Amino acid sequence: MNGDGTALPAAAPRDGTPAPGGSTAGRSTAAEPARRPAAPPADGEERATEAALRPKGLDGFIGQERVREQLDLVLRAARRRGATADHVLLSGAPGLGKTTLAMIIAAEMEAPLRITSGPAIQHTGDLAAVLASLTGGEILFLDEIHRMSRPAEEMLYLAMEDFRVDVVVGTGLDATAMSLELPPFTLVGATVRAGLLLPPLRDRFGFTGHMEFYDPAELERVVRRSARLLGVEIEPAGAAEIAGRSRGTPRIANRLLRRVRDYAQVTADGVVTREIASAALGVYEVDGRGLDRLDRAVLRALLKLFGGGPVGLATLAVAVGEERETVAEVAEPFLVREGLLARTPRGRTATPAAWAHFGLVPPPGPPPDGLPGAAPE
Repeated sequence: MNGDGTALPAAAPRDGTPAPGGSTAGRSTAAEPARRPAAPPADGEERATEAALRPKGLDGFIGQERVREQLDLVLRAARRRGATADHVLLSGAPGLGKTTLAMIIAAEMEAPLRITSGPAIQHTGDLAAVLASLTGGEILFLDEIHRMSRPAEEMLYLAMEDFRVDVVVGTGLDATAMSLELPPFTLVGATVRAGLLLPPLRDRFGFTGHMEFYDPAELERVVRRSARLLGVEIEPAGAAEIAGRSRGTPRIANRLLRRVRDYAQVTADGVVTREIASAALGVYEVDGRGLDRLDRAVLRALLKLFGGGPVGLATLAVAVGEERETVAEVAEPFLVREGLLARTPRGRTATPAAWAHFGLVPPPGPPPDGLPGAAPE
């Protein structure tokens, strides 16, 4: 659901491709003639491709072995009892498969799936409208659950535990409190910042799974599977080259594969080799370690303009011509995880690995304060 309360069939992709069993989300009725848009959205093909690459069951989901095993036990036990599954909270960085797992949960439980997001629920009335329209056993996927308003979070406590919501109708002396009973449902929440959820809300999830970054071998399997589904001929070395530059994230691996496919079809015979993959990713400014243009700009500014730091985040952002939030949320997490940048009490600091990556020699003297293992600024 895109905020309007529309239910989707189990595991149905958002682009309207048929779900298992033949149903189609958003199918035109017989009374409504089919319409061909004069100018389809430019990203329509990309969305369709992403939907086609999503696995439909836990058996086809690559990686996240521990989460997959634990979730399989939860779902199988619920099916044997003939009950709805416990509420599920999935946390982890973007692109690791949280939305895909929500669709798989609906498919495994043979239940309809409804999709909404935290930013779309800023008032208790928004949440009450969604919850009141749920059917028994339905899966409600709430993406970015940490971005809900606090009053909505508090309403969600009662709904998750007692399957009811209390709403107030009217204002002033005419206000009346009503209690709405809800059918049993399963909430699947996804978040990149689980710590922002109120503890009472976190405690009401029966299963919590943390999604880890993928290792290169797992990403290589993802790339080979996606290439097979896309009809792309790829050599093992080509798949390994793409996987090694994908920052541990399947979504990035699939995106890079599509760009390498385009390059191979235009400049070669369509076969993705290591050489073709390397040349294609060079065109798109993704280096051998997975750093893109913004990552390298941040590191170059830190190394060449500020001598390796420490330097404040705001100053660093101005130096690369980006917003502070862009540097902090897009570039910095990967650079910290790769050990190329450190956040210290005095500011951002380049590590010896960053100097080595650019073939530069760090200035003489003791390392900056906070290296290694410094606390965040």
